[in-house]
Amino acid sequence: MIIIADGGSTKTNWCLLNKAGQKIYFNTEGYNPYFVSTKYITDSLKKDLPSDLELDEVTEVNYYGAGCSTEDKVKIVADAMKAVFKNASIHIGHDLLAAARALLGLETGFAAILGTGTNTGVYNGKDIVHNIDSAAYILGDEGSGCYIGKKLLTDYLRGYMPEVVRQRFWETYKLTVDEVTDRVYTQPLANRFCASFAKFVYDNNVHAEYSRAIVKTSFVDFFENLVSHYPNYKDYTFNCIGSVGYNFRNVLEETAIEYGMKVGKIIRSPIDDLVRYHVELAPRKRA
Repeated sequence: MIIIADGGSTKTNWCLLNKAGQKIYFNTEGYNPYFVSTKYITDSLKKDLPSDLELDEVTEVNYYGAGCSTEDKVKIVADAMKAVFKNASIHIGHDLLAAARALLGLETGFAAILGTGTNTGVYNGKDIVHNIDSAAYILGDEGSGCYIGKKLLTDYLRGYMPEVVRQRFWETYKLTVDEVTDRVYTQPLANRFCASFAKFVYDNNVHAEYSRAIVKTSFVDFFENLVSHYPNYKDYTFNCIGSVGYNFRNVLEETAIEYGMKVGKIIRSPIDDLVRYHVELAPRKRA
């Protein structure tokens, strides 16, 4: 049995290909090794994987994850996978490679992730050949759910929100300024906390102009500080995965066109196309 998994910082989508060739999908939380340890991942998997999953029968795990871009971070995830799937060969790739393979298959092109975090790169049909560091959620991650959430929280802390939005925010979360500051600066997984407020921006219909302006500014920053720095970026179509890119795709498409890029595929999750890559395209590539 083979497992293919796409892991973000918030959620991981899994697909098990069983002995009968059936696809079985399930989810767990996300495991970004910049924020969680091998023990944390191992304990979470043992708790949240389907109880009827025959772990010893899994022969191969293809895991793509946020933060799996350096040897030491890959080891954190790989050690956890080995502890859970004891009889499987473990293959760890970063989430941007998953995005590119899902969006582009064996074709060359540009791929982006806009979810809890941000990532971008140029793909040659096999691997990522150019990647500008997103600088993670404190220094960068423009356009991400975390970036949008930070903008919202900054306006809340400074009193810049329109009053009708501030009232709705309070009714929804009951968070004081001190509680927001504590969650961001002293509690773990601040990136997830900030990103969770992207949903409020998406759902907020009491001041659509304000919400749209936050998203628009975030996407302009994304193109200005990341996408437009790739050489000849206008020669590529813009392809993207992630809940933020998908939910705000009307604003994203508008911004891409303003920066001179044609729009390709914008999808919420890569898991279906990633499974197709491993089942149909990767064997053909090796042949």
